[in-house]
Amino acid sequence: MLNGHQFDTQNDLLVYTLDLNPELHSFITDWLDPSPVLSVRTSGSTGIPKRIQLKKDHMVNSALATGFYFKLPAKTTVLLCLSPAYIAGKMMLVRSLVLGWHIDVIEADSNPLHGMNKRYDFGAMVPLQLQNSINNINLIKKLIVGGGVVSKELQDKILHLKTEVFATYGMTETITHIAIKKLNNFETVSLEINRLAKANQNYQVLPDVKVSKDRRGCLVIDAPKISDEKVITNDLIELKSETQFEWLGRYDTIINSGGIKLIPEQIEEKLSKIINDQFFVSSLPDEKLGEKLILIIESHSRVADVIWGKVRNLDLLHKFERPKEVYFVDKFIITETKKINRIETLKSLFDS
Repeated sequence: MLNGHQFDTQNDLLVYTLDLNPELHSFITDWLDPSPVLSVRTSGSTGIPKRIQLKKDHMVNSALATGFYFKLPAKTTVLLCLSPAYIAGKMMLVRSLVLGWHIDVIEADSNPLHGMNKRYDFGAMVPLQLQNSINNINLIKKLIVGGGVVSKELQDKILHLKTEVFATYGMTETITHIAIKKLNNFETVSLEINRLAKANQNYQVLPDVKVSKDRRGCLVIDAPKISDEKVITNDLIELKSETQFEWLGRYDTIINSGGIKLIPEQIEEKLSKIINDQFFVSSLPDEKLGEKLILIIESHSRVADVIWGKVRNLDLLHKFERPKEVYFVDKFIITETKKINRIETLKSLFDS
């Protein structure tokens, strides 16, 4: 069922989606095509966007794994507020088709629950959407969040909400998530899981997935039901077991400052305790250090002195983790999937 409508034929579904959403219509057309593969594009948040081929059988397997893991049977009510143009949105549709869910498709807005009152069993968002939907998030029983890191500040806001919120790890090549991390509602699980979840916040892989790491310390994914080959990532991890890992950051964003290797994502986690606005850390060339660490904050108010004082006095930061300079941007450039486009934001800042 789509937006409360049932369809007797595939053609009826295609006619309905043509007027509803062009990207949705395009996906349904491709899915119903007899070809065994589907062409999808990556988001471009960590590199140049590209098109890759995914097997439809693998997409079905991924959908079944999600339904099993979250215990979501037929007639589960689902909200899709992500773009059907990208894999996260496509897979919500595939899960609905394969598992018999009742799905509502709305615009991929930054504040998707604004003005809504209908309740859903399951949904998916990016962190920005969750941040903007805190006051209404109780409308969704279980929510998966992907496409970016959930900040410490946001985790604190959702900690005691009734909605069960899960961070996901995945990418287009793995047909969305292959691992899950519970972020709140720890009282709904066993005491042992509660203890482990609060202690280390590891990602737990889905059924039929195993993980390892390569010589760089990056995650390697072995998931034969969704990929014919092992997926070698650029994500630095601490491997706990072949089914659990802790995500540390991106190998290709490491900053070498004076011979010290800095992982931006780890520094950002510490800074999230004192910075309420959106921000990220990056680097600029430096004659002495090679690269110097900088902090970029999305804010209209230039409170550099206040932020600088907090940063310099944050005990959790080692001296080499403290940004050398702070920059302010009125508005970050974001991708179509609502992620911060760091490359383009930096270009807009330093090319202007």
